[in-house]
This record gives sequence, structure tokens and C-alpha cells, in this order.
Amino acid sequence: MTVPCLWVAVLQFLELQLIVVTLNTGNGLLIPVLFFMKNHKFILALSTSVSILVLLQSCTFRDKLANQKAIADSHSFKSIEIEPTPEMPRDPLAEFDMVKSDRLTDTARFLAGMKIEHESNFAERQNTINWLEHQRFFANAWSKLEMQQLSRVRQWSAEELDRINTAFPSVFYPFGGADFLYAYSLFPQGKEYILVGLEPVGSVPDLATLSKPQLSDRLQKIRDSLYSLLPLSSFPINHMKVDLQEQGVLPILYVFMARTNNRILDVQYVGLDKQANIQTFREGMIPGVKIAFVSEREIEPRTLYYFSADLSNDGLQQHPELINFISQLENLVTYLKAASYLMYSERFSKIKDLLLSQSNYLLQDDSGMPLKSFDSSQWDLTFYGNYTRPISLFSNRYQPELQQIYLTDDSIKPLNFNIGYQFKSNECKILRRKTTEPACTSSNLMLAKVRKDDSLVRSE
Repeated sequence: MTVPCLWVAVLQFLELQLIVVTLNTGNGLLIPVLFFMKNHKFILALSTSVSILVLLQSCTFRDKLANQKAIADSHSFKSIEIEPTPEMPRDPLAEFDMVKSDRLTDTARFLAGMKIEHESNFAERQNTINWLEHQRFFANAWSKLEMQQLSRVRQWSAEELDRINTAFPSVFYPFGGADFLYAYSLFPQGKEYILVGLEPVGSVPDLATLSKPQLSDRLQKIRDSLYSLLPLSSFPINHMKVDLQEQGVLPILYVFMARTNNRILDVQYVGLDKQANIQTFREGMIPGVKIAFVSEREIEPRTLYYFSADLSNDGLQQHPELINFISQLENLVTYLKAASYLMYSERFSKIKDLLLSQSNYLLQDDSGMPLKSFDSSQWDLTFYGNYTRPISLFSNRYQPELQQIYLTDDSIKPLNFNIGYQFKSNECKILRRKTTEPACTSSNLMLAKVRKDDSLVRSE
């Protein structure tokens, strides 16, 4: 509804007194009413009146528009909900230099005897006699390893370790050296892997800068280091001392990364400082390497650490930061294989006690910890495979009480792969109680799980 606007202007120009009244009728029509006090100045009054009428007409028009807008708004106003701008999905790989990642991954595949299909600096070198020989070695040895070992290990893991793997654990593999292969095969969903051994970190040079004889020598050293690993499941001690002490573990880690179809995102030389923080390596730190990688068909990066450290009581006393670092790991799963029975000795009691206090699960063969280390009130134990006397080098580590469990417990599940020192390619039946069969060479595993009502359990 339009409200009439009444304007009254009273003007006084010298002796002229003029009252101008303009009535807005509501339909845009202005009716001026003029009252002249003195008629002798009619011309001047008329001019002044016209000016005032123009001003009043403008006011009236603005009032009309305002009224019309108010009416329209009252009928058509609706609240407008502004939808928030959707956040762009986070790219977990955005922080990595993918050009560098391509170079690292190509290097790993080249060392692993795997052909690089796309253009790279290695395209020409893949046609050399030395590399083709390297490729044939891996093609033959790895196919046997895959058929006899790795495929079976992965199947067993899927059946027996599924609950552990779905929790994306931190996998700690002391005395494991460069053996990322079995850690990853058993625990393929680990969030991070921490390997510790005495062998140095080593390095991988820019292979494009090596001469043909130098490159041939590098490839031969990798084959020598892996030769006994591929048909067996552990590095023989003597081979490790000779080969890995010379070249370090990094070339082998590259090979295992490539052969497990992982893309290397970054490699950094790191160390543990006195506060157990991982830093860029400086003198005086526990030396190590950090490899960021991403699994095939995944986008979330994961991490492999290797530290060159002495895990004896004396070594941990000199570097207590390693104890602090392990104590900070969450949802910890410990894996022990071919561990030289070191934790049977009092000289390695600190690392043994640390693992028992920090691990939610512990998977080992008999070379890890003696059976008596596991308090039955705190641990549930599950046994697999077959137990026989240790190899002659460790014959004094035989455990009659463990043998008795394997002889009397018919619920023990067999293993269809061999692992650790007791490796043998042929199948071996599990010994049952009252059997007269002679002992045969085979492998054993024990899975220890902390009981849920025990105070040792960390949050998963």
C-alpha cells in the first residue's frame, strides 16, 4: 500500500511569501496548491514553484519505487542456503617428488632383474649381456621361490594372521637384517616396518654413471648376496658377513621393494638422536635409512626403517635411545626368524624383556626366544609346523619341553612351507605322539598373543 506524502514548503524570498503544498495522490499525480501572499512578484514565485515541484516529484518517484520493492520482497523473499564448498580430497602422495620416485623405482627394478617398459635411463643398459644374465638368474630363482615359498606364505598369512594385518600394525623385526621380503609377505598391511641388524646401511650409486665393468660387479654382488636366500628362507650367516658387510643392506632392500611390486617414493639416510627422534643422519647417531613406499593399487604411503645397531645388553646400554624408540611404537607386532638363538643368552636379556613388554603379538620360529620366556598367564600360544632339533651350529639350543608339545598336541596345524634354519624343500609330516617315525627336517612357527585382560596389552 502506498502512503501519500505531503510536502509543505514555506519559502520567503525578500518580500515574497509563498506557501507551496503538493499532494501525492498515490498514483504518481502531483497536485500543487500555491498560496501567494503578494501578487506583485508572480513571475518570481512561479519560477520558484516549478523548481520545488521538480524536487517534490523526484521524492515522490523514489517513494513509489521503495514501496513497490517492499511489496515485491514481501512476496518473493526466500532464505537462501549457501552450500559449503566441498573440500578437495587429500592427495597422500602430493608431498613426494614423483620424478625422483620414478628414478628410485626404476633403479630398484633394474637391480631386481625386472624389465623397465617405459623410457628411462636404463633402457639401453637392459640390452647388455651382463643385465640379461642378471635377468635370467632372477627369472629362474624367483619363480621357484614364489611357487615353493612366497605364495604359500601369503596364503598362510591370510588365514592365520588376518586379524593382525587388518589392524595395520607396526612390524618390528630385530635381527632381521635386510629381510624385508618375509616381513612384508607375512604382514602385507603393516603401517611401518622396522628392521634392525648389524650390517651397515650401505648405498646405491647412480647406476647411469657406472662403467660396464663396475655395473657388472654390482649386479654380481647382488646375486651373491641373494643366492642362498632364494632357494632357502634365511641368509646363511657367513654369506651375510662377507657380502652385506661390504655393500650394505640398501641394494637388497631395493630388490625386495621391486619384487614385492612396491613403488619407492623416497629414500633418506636417517639416524636416531639421543631423544629417540628420527632425524637426518649426523655423526654419533644410530645410522639408518628411511624408505617411503606405496603398494601396488594403493595411494597411502608406508614406511620401512632399517637401523644398523647392536641389540646386545652392551649395545643397548651404549644407545638407550633405541629402547626408547621401540617403546614408542604403537600396535606392535614382533617377528623373529633365524635369530641365531641370541635371546637364549643372558647377554640379550634386555631386548628380550623389551619385546615381551611391548608386543601385542609375537611370531617366531624356535630361534627367537625359548618357550620358558612366555608366562602362560599372560600369553596365549599357538603352534604350527614341526619341531626338531636345531641345526648342528645351534645344537645346544634344543628344547625338550617344546618337543613334548609337538609330540602330544594333535591340534597343531601343519605348515606347507619351510622357514628359518630348518629349511628343506621336501614336505615333512608332523610327528604325532606315540609315533615311531624318525625325526625329519622341517620348520616351526609359534604365534604368541598377549591376553586381553593383561596389563601388557597396548591399545590396538
